[in-house]
Amino acid sequence: MKRAILAGISALLYLFLYAPIAVVMVYSFNAARHGMVWRGFTWQWYEKLLHDPLVWAAAKNTLILAVASTSVATVFGALLGVGLYRYWFPGKRLFQWFLYLPVVIPDVVMAVAMMLFYGLLRDATGWFELGMGTMIVAHVTFQIPFVALVVRSRLIGLDPAIEEAARDLGASPWQTFWYVTFPLIAPGIMAGGMLAFTLSLDDFVVSFFTTGPGATTLPILIYSSVKRGITPDINALSTVMILVSVLATIMVAILERTRKGAGTTKPNL
Repeated sequence: MKRAILAGISALLYLFLYAPIAVVMVYSFNAARHGMVWRGFTWQWYEKLLHDPLVWAAAKNTLILAVASTSVATVFGALLGVGLYRYWFPGKRLFQWFLYLPVVIPDVVMAVAMMLFYGLLRDATGWFELGMGTMIVAHVTFQIPFVALVVRSRLIGLDPAIEEAARDLGASPWQTFWYVTFPLIAPGIMAGGMLAFTLSLDDFVVSFFTTGPGATTLPILIYSSVKRGITPDINALSTVMILVSVLATIMVAILERTRKGAGTTKPNL
């Protein structure tokens, strides 16, 4: 009886979470231009996306933003994760608590803070303008903690005896890190990078507050279009973004599984 109740509650929760997404995906194939009445199956809205220059421009900006910010955040986040694991410094525990702030605070608070910061820079310099550069910096700001936490958790899960064995065999600290530690944490770094990429790809609030002329991303384009009414082409664009996000999430899960398996594999010393 308890199992049946739990199964029913779980089914309702999954329905509540995924039914809206399913509706968006289904109606992206609706032939009707407006309204929720089903007029038949069609691919025309996806074909329209392929020939829409605004969509291509927004997709290009979104990809540039995600790739650039993820690259920077992955490098600095990985270094930060290693540093937090290996070294002690005054105020380390307080610094680790502050590392969680970008993770737990609302996106709108982060967005307003970045907008105010850029406003101060504009007043101080007189020429500072919002654009792709400011969006990249803003995304890096909230991406670094996610990468650092993933890498640090991976390092905590490693067996210290592996590195000790490498040092006993005559490896220098740099050789130990490059040939032993790095291969073991590489799946964690990649998982953190994919997580950062997904967060950048889907972000709207921070991008909206820090964007400038010519730097419209897909989430901002969808928001601007929805204000004029929800149409099937918007559903189609949303479906494409959902699929990309799902694929990125699956890749993160695969990398996490690889990361766990790597902890039991002996490195080549």
